[in-house]
Amino acid sequence: MMDLIIRNANLPDGRVGIDIGIEGGRIAALEQGLQASAPEEIDATGRLVTPPFVDPHFHMDATLSYGLPRVNQSGTLLEGIALWGELKPLLTQEALIERALEYCDWAVGRGLLAIRTHVDICDPRLLAVEALLEVKRRVAPYLDLQLVAFPQDGYLRYPGAPELLTRALDMGVDVVGGIPHFERTMADGAASVRMLCEIAAERGLRIDLHCDETDDPMSRHVETLAFETQRVGLQGRAVGSHLTSMHSMDNYYVSKLIPLMAEAGLGAISNPLINITIQGRHDTYPKRRGMTRVPELMAAGLTVAFGHDCVMDPWYSLGSGDMLEVAGMGVHVAQMTSIDGMHACFEAVTTNAAKLMGLEGYGLVPGCNADLVVLQASGVVEAVRLKATRLFVLRRGKVVSRMAPAEAMLNLEGRPARTGFAITGR
Repeated sequence: MMDLIIRNANLPDGRVGIDIGIEGGRIAALEQGLQASAPEEIDATGRLVTPPFVDPHFHMDATLSYGLPRVNQSGTLLEGIALWGELKPLLTQEALIERALEYCDWAVGRGLLAIRTHVDICDPRLLAVEALLEVKRRVAPYLDLQLVAFPQDGYLRYPGAPELLTRALDMGVDVVGGIPHFERTMADGAASVRMLCEIAAERGLRIDLHCDETDDPMSRHVETLAFETQRVGLQGRAVGSHLTSMHSMDNYYVSKLIPLMAEAGLGAISNPLINITIQGRHDTYPKRRGMTRVPELMAAGLTVAFGHDCVMDPWYSLGSGDMLEVAGMGVHVAQMTSIDGMHACFEAVTTNAAKLMGLEGYGLVPGCNADLVVLQASGVVEAVRLKATRLFVLRRGKVVSRMAPAEAMLNLEGRPARTGFAITGR
């Protein structure tokens, strides 16, 4: 007797008509025609069932703060940072926790059950750190929240940042962060990468740096990150996020850089929605897209994931926690409209993101956690195209969210009474 069975599921790898048996919060069986029963069964009716969505790059301390204390008028990264500096003194722990918990509600409804969030430590109170550690404790039953100690104003630029980062890690923050391109000089940026990598290595932690989030082709801190990763033995635990300067670099230099990144085992996280919105702001025309070289990085064997980065905060006025929207933007900006390309973008918000976060028990094989999403789509491409409704979201084998199918009721002579926007007969 199973606890729950999902029948007639299509899987991301192309298998169809699969039954998924769940027992003790884990996947116990994954096969066609499963000969077992359960007190509860879900008939997927040929719809896609996938592991949950994963956001490997987010800023939960700022989320849902749009308009506080004012709106970013220029839309630039630097005005967003300045605006966040204005907001920080006004933050209260209670309001920060409330906004973060509300966003986590949105996330669960979207089938997003794991988030890595960067937490600003450039505040002597460490208010955001304390608040998000509390949020992490509260959401643990239904969402994996991983915290990054992020010196938003620069590890060497902000007075006291090294001590504050150490305190944050001692309090239980999971990952070492940094922002080398925001230091006062390129030399300071490189020095910060070296110091932060040493801290991660000494503590046995992962490192995830905002690296070269700029249109400047000479911002090359990812090269330093690749070197330091090998020097201190962080292979497989180091990530460069954003990497937007690679969009503006000449091809000769990139032909050297990408093999160095692959040699170091770096992970790469692009943030399609935010990169396409913030980068190129100083251009007239032609205007740069700003997103890093996703297809090239993937072709070189790097693990590439997509993050949402921001939702309704000083940097971005939109967003809803929908990682399929993120994947869809990645498809368009990276021109990855082939079947393989769209599957790769789907993996960037699921399996690749989970790998970079080091999530244990993630996947679709027996023994993995029964964290699953039933989508109103027959396969991956349709899910990306439609930003498909999450019909059921399961955490450890229990339904934590459900939605009615999206469909339009039609009143058209000689035509069907409804449409769900999928091609019929497929």
